[in-house]
Amino acid sequence: MAGIGDQMKMLNQMRKLQKELGKEIVEVEAGDGAVLIQFNGELKVVDVKFDKAKIDLNNIVDLEGWVKAAIRDGLKEAQELAAEKMKPMMGNLGSLGL
Repeated sequence: MAGIGDQMKMLNQMRKLQKELGKEIVEVEAGDGAVLIQFNGELKVVDVKFDKAKIDLNNIVDLEGWVKAAIRDGLKEAQELAAEKMKPMMGNLGSLGL
């Protein structure tokens, strides 16, 4: 069983990692660049951009599909990034008796 000092050290490492994930950016596009969405490593949307030249407002169904695809792909990439960054921390959890 780990001591309080070990638990505090792990908590501080987790806070640092969360701060770092907030700065990591994943950028995805859909519709051949018509839609661009940025996510951070905390799975939060950072920015959304549309290329007006590639969007036909008379065919909004395409735009809706591109937004859904960009969100789906961006969340997946951001989750993979977070999991990769957290891998070293996960190994340490066993030493805390969790």
